[in-house]
Amino acid sequence: MSKIIRIGTRDSELALWQANIVQIQLESLGYKTQLVPVKSTGDLVLDKPLYELGITGIFTRTLDIAMLNHDIDIAVHSLKDVPTVLPKGIVQAAVLKRGNVNDTLVFKHNEEFLGSKEAVIATGSLRRRAQWLNRFPTHTVVDLRGNVNLRLQKLQDNENWNAAIFAAAGIGRIGLRPEEAINLDWMIPAPAQGAIMVTALAEDEFVRTACKELNHEETEICTSIEREFLNKLEGGCTAPIGALAYIKNEEVNFKGVLLSIDGSKRIDVTRVKKLGEHHDMAEFCANFVIERGGKRLMDSIKNANKKTNIYSTKSFTEDQRLLFHEKVVAESADFIKISLNRIHPRFLKNEIENVVITSKNAVESLITNYSAVELQFKNIYCVGRRTKRLVETKIGKVKHFENNAKKLAKYLVEFMEGTEVTYFCSDLRLDDLPTILEENKIKVTEVEAYQTKFDGIKVDDTVEGVMFYSPSTVESFIQKNNAEIIAFCIGETTATEAKKHFKDVRIAKVPTVESVIELVNEHYV
Repeated sequence: MSKIIRIGTRDSELALWQANIVQIQLESLGYKTQLVPVKSTGDLVLDKPLYELGITGIFTRTLDIAMLNHDIDIAVHSLKDVPTVLPKGIVQAAVLKRGNVNDTLVFKHNEEFLGSKEAVIATGSLRRRAQWLNRFPTHTVVDLRGNVNLRLQKLQDNENWNAAIFAAAGIGRIGLRPEEAINLDWMIPAPAQGAIMVTALAEDEFVRTACKELNHEETEICTSIEREFLNKLEGGCTAPIGALAYIKNEEVNFKGVLLSIDGSKRIDVTRVKKLGEHHDMAEFCANFVIERGGKRLMDSIKNANKKTNIYSTKSFTEDQRLLFHEKVVAESADFIKISLNRIHPRFLKNEIENVVITSKNAVESLITNYSAVELQFKNIYCVGRRTKRLVETKIGKVKHFENNAKKLAKYLVEFMEGTEVTYFCSDLRLDDLPTILEENKIKVTEVEAYQTKFDGIKVDDTVEGVMFYSPSTVESFIQKNNAEIIAFCIGETTATEAKKHFKDVRIAKVPTVESVIELVNEHYV
């Protein structure tokens, strides 16, 4: 044991306290040690919140470099500050027995402000901010950074601040917890909060063997679950994620949370598994959160500082949003609103020989007004594969379909039996189909099944391309926007309208939203 183990640590009071605990434990086992304080970027940059610094390893990077340069043998960290993926060549050597896991509210005078509509709370943590605003949405949360001593001083110096939030373990370990403090049992802590971690070089067997004697197995199990949950959600200091695992009666209990930055959205998960059967717990809980809107929440957080470059004139589903290339920052809204009309019985009192349906909206109007039995249609012709599918599910067999109205009109002229059609359409329908039919001596009875109302919005100047799904969406967009953009169109009919207004018009291979997304992705690859 002649080798001296050099213990790298940040030089803040709390970090030195933690390193001293490791030093005491190693020396009690007979090892020789030396403390090596190092100032980290996280301590130096005090004018920005952690999440604005852009990297999750802000408090560990300096020590990682020192270790890889062989200036230190081990590094002591607050485990909650350590990225879930360690640098190559560095491993987790030990996790000490965990301290208080809670967050603590330190207040100035009394707790009356908790019942007030207005209050000012200070914290530099995105997770604490989001959970506080979720519980107290009318309160104001201000940024607070620096070491524990500096943060406590800032609380006293700012007259309009009511309280500040700290890690209970941090202020407790260095004896700075004031009487005016309460634990926030309802606030889910950061993954691995209250735990101290020791890292070492993977190649240094002597040091790893020494540190293994410090490891607390229960703490290691619980913090590993919490950190894997964090890793599966791809979050670090830049996302409001909380996680806590604990072992009781031979069972592992877990609770986790993901919130929006402003706290307005929250997704919770809880799970209990027998000890030894807990190995898939983190992945299960992370997937549970992701499937309930977590992916969209994470994407919105990641893209918070990115500018929107694609806008869709139709709202996306969650699955559709996941299809975009990483370079695409897409927003969506419904640029047209549909209002279904009442269809008068006189149009349906007898069997109709030839029916034309060009949209799913017309189908919805028909089945809203009448049952399938009442819709006596001999031959049904429609536009679009999805319209065809809906017709056949709700009404009856489709005799023929085409991908756009003009092609369908030409088919009807060539092959349709009879000289009359009933066309269920919108008040803003295109002229192509009825014009072509009437020019070829086919009588068209138009039934206004629904109304299309423009509801467009002005999009940001950063938008480079817009996704269109019908001529009406193009017209709605033009009402509020005049910028030159790339028009990504679902089909030829939509593209025809887009070409009246834009120079660069692109058409999807097949008329589906997913195909339009593929068209957008091709542009950004």
